[in-house]
Amino acid sequence: MPQRTAIWMAALLAAAIAMSFTGCGKATEEPAPSDSSSRKISGDLVVFHAGSLSVPLRQVSEAFMARNPAVTVLAEAAGSRDTARKVSDLHRPCDVLASADYKVVEELLMPQDAKFNIRFATNELAIVYTDRSARAAEIDANNWPRILLSESVRFGRADPNRDPCGYRTVMLMQLAEKHYKQPGLAGKLQRKDGRRFIRPKETDLLALLELGEIDYLFIYRSVGLQHHLKVLSLPDEVNLRNPAMEDLYSEAEVRITGKRPGQTVRLTGETIVYSVTIPVDSPNRAAAEAYVEFLLSPDGRKILADNGQGLIVPAIADGSNSLPPGIGRYCIRK
Repeated sequence: MPQRTAIWMAALLAAAIAMSFTGCGKATEEPAPSDSSSRKISGDLVVFHAGSLSVPLRQVSEAFMARNPAVTVLAEAAGSRDTARKVSDLHRPCDVLASADYKVVEELLMPQDAKFNIRFATNELAIVYTDRSARAAEIDANNWPRILLSESVRFGRADPNRDPCGYRTVMLMQLAEKHYKQPGLAGKLQRKDGRRFIRPKETDLLALLELGEIDYLFIYRSVGLQHHLKVLSLPDEVNLRNPAMEDLYSEAEVRITGKRPGQTVRLTGETIVYSVTIPVDSPNRAAAEAYVEFLLSPDGRKILADNGQGLIVPAIADGSNSLPPGIGRYCIRK
């Protein structure tokens, strides 16, 4: 195995093991805390991020502003592909961009709009529900396909063309068809209710779940925990959590809209990995660097871990020739 691949796999395996035993990522010993609070930074800091990061990044932003009172963080959540297109296509000012899939940054932003891409967190897909959900008392990790396909049950998922959770859910369905040995299962699940309960990002469906408009929702495990929902954990063979199962995950594939109109992109399954970057045209780069440095620091990682987010420690940096030194102290360079 090439050295770079071995490093990457080892980091992901460590993150997966931490999630298995603690329910979240686990920080390890790192360099001394950042001194970013002593820098002279001020002004607005625009952060575009995946919907699944809304809760932890709100807390990260609050802690960062407490240390840097002259900075105001302006955060905006969207599906990760929509988030990247705000920069690449709409040219909206952005200082920090955090994606639920590191490949979104690679495909849509690098190298023109971003020079580095830091893989910092992991997650897993799960099914969340409430006490009021139809057949909630009987659903489990073995019978959920049958429960979700029953006529009385409604479930939601994100749009594959706009959000990684959307295309990962389709991959999950394909993997479930193989794991449970049920030919045609993936197609049946994708056709259920047509597009009635598909939204731009998975967190858009939380209100429908809590209001009882849908019974179940495919979403990241961390989000279910953050919103105090019932979380049905799924086998590693389908949940895209375990880096030791990369070969199995790669058997799932989805075609989604590409960077240009009429273009499609083929995606194959792999372990869920989040990334963060600073766009080339960041209006407040000094504050952006301090924010990312804080996010990757022990204090920032603790916030992520407390919110059920798996961690990659140290983070893995692609395009590391452009990595600011303060951020680089928390990364290994790929």
